Amino acid sequence: MWKTDSAFWRRTCGINLGERKVDKVKETKFCALILAAGKGTRMKSDLAKVLHVLNGEPLLYYSLKAAREAGAEKIVAVIGHQADKVREEFAGTGCIFVEQNPQLGTGHAVLQAKDVLSDYDGLTVILCGDVPLLKSSTIKSLIDNHIAAKAVVSVLTTIPPPPHAYGRIVKDNQGNVMKIVENKDATEEEKKIGEINTGIYCVDTKFLFEALGKITNDNQQHEYYLTDIVEIAVRERQKVKSFIADDYVEVMGINTLEELARAEKYLQII
Repeated sequence: MWKTDSAFWRRTCGINLGERKVDKVKETKFCALILAAGKGTRMKSDLAKVLHVLNGEPLLYYSLKAAREAGAEKIVAVIGHQADKVREEFAGTGCIFVEQNPQLGTGHAVLQAKDVLSDYDGLTVILCGDVPLLKSSTIKSLIDNHIAAKAVVSVLTTIPPPPHAYGRIVKDNQGNVMKIVENKDATEEEKKIGEINTGIYCVDTKFLFEALGKITNDNQQHEYYLTDIVEIAVRERQKVKSFIADDYVEVMGINTLEELARAEKYLQII
């Protein structure tokens, strides 16, 4: 009975179920772009931040593993400080390396991957090489929510306990993200917002590199910020959404040796 019905609907509606399945796969396919160029000055070490060891493995190992387990078709890492050491450590992993030199901000970092990714027809998930506790299931959920919302940019966010100095997610009444405001630039009202930016995104690849071509370094640090693509999308009447990670520890960046030790303890109990 079901086979007859399926055949009927294919004939009547012109729907090929096999083609629908292929379209769904195409819709969810993604490449991972890992930002891993930083020196990590607050680690109080000359070693590149992503080479610091957590539970027997360098930090970058965990981002590569999460991306691979989530199903990334291609993995690109933007490296800078001690680039040769990072390449050597991860030789044979299948990761494509591009270098950011000099380092002029997160937007500039992503732009270094343009030659590798600009013609890619899937999504780009931007990860951080110093966020080792991120689960592959969270990456998948970010992608699924991005597609369901028909967004052009989706930001992975979380709600950590205060006080903190992270960028705040400013939304409209419909829950659309309007902008990301850095703590130092936030008004007192904006600082009351609990939802913060983790630095992890899902972006339509074509839009990503078009938007990066429009950002400027007209700010105090004279850097090109990846967060500016949010306001560009809003200005162009594109949809920007957030997906909240329930466990704020999972999306914690490692910036100090104390945070590295805390992540070690977390891994031992999960």
